[in-house]
Amino acid sequence: MTNELETSLVPAPKPATLRLFFALWPEESVKAKMAGWARRAQERTGGRLMHPDNLHLTLAFLGDTPADQVERIKAAAARVSPRTFDWELDTVGHWNHNHIVWAGTTAVSEPLALLVTELRTALMQAEIVFDAKAFVPHITLVRNARHVAVLPDWKPLRWRVNGFALVKSVRTDEGSRYVNAAEWPGIETKAER
Repeated sequence: MTNELETSLVPAPKPATLRLFFALWPEESVKAKMAGWARRAQERTGGRLMHPDNLHLTLAFLGDTPADQVERIKAAAARVSPRTFDWELDTVGHWNHNHIVWAGTTAVSEPLALLVTELRTALMQAEIVFDAKAFVPHITLVRNARHVAVLPDWKPLRWRVNGFALVKSVRTDEGSRYVNAAEWPGIETKAER
């Protein structure tokens, strides 16, 4: 009887989770230019550089998600029309509240706004939990950065967006690495050619 009682008091194992988000990946040339600028900024601000392979634009952050929901998440994302369009990173800045140096845009382009709206709507319809705060398009370049009066000069970068991905964060001895769990390549329309 004692063994049965002890067994019933053992908590059930927690389900496996994955840290997930939807993102856009920059072209290699854009990634290299952002990483080069980030090194110059970090010389002024201190902090920790983002690994160049991790540079991305987050569309929707899901966070720690039960692994058994991945197929539902993929099915929801498959209802979104992946797009091919140009996006310009025309500004940089530092946020004091979270100590991040970032690259971003002064205005959200219509194709980017439409992609984010369709994706977040599909997730809501599938009852998939995600961080629903307002979309502020930016790429984190340096974390734990102190504020400085002047960041290095920034030359706008044109980025050819080609679809989107479901990304998982994988912890390694060197820190987190981001790898695709699924991809939806962009479809170029006649108007975009």
